[in-house]
Amino acid sequence: MDRSALDFERDKDIIIPRALFATTPETFDTDIAILENLYTRKQILKHLKTTKERISNEVCRLVANRYDVDIFFRFKQ
Repeated sequence: MDRSALDFERDKDIIIPRALFATTPETFDTDIAILENLYTRKQILKHLKTTKERISNEVCRLVANRYDVDIFFRFKQ
C-alpha cells in the first residue's frame, strides 16, 4: 500500500488496525499515543473491534486497559 496516498480521515479504517497490528507490548504506549494524536478513543475502539486485521488479543487487552473499558478479544480464548 502506498502510504503517501492515505488520508488520515478517509482511511482511518485501514490506518488504526494496521498500526495496532504492528504494535507489541513494548512499543504499545508509543504507538497508541501516535494514534491518539490523530483519532479519538471512540474511533480507535470502534475500528479495532470491527477490523478484519488479525489484531492479537494481547493488544486488545492493552487498549481496553488503557481506555478503562471491558476487555474484549478478537479471537476466542
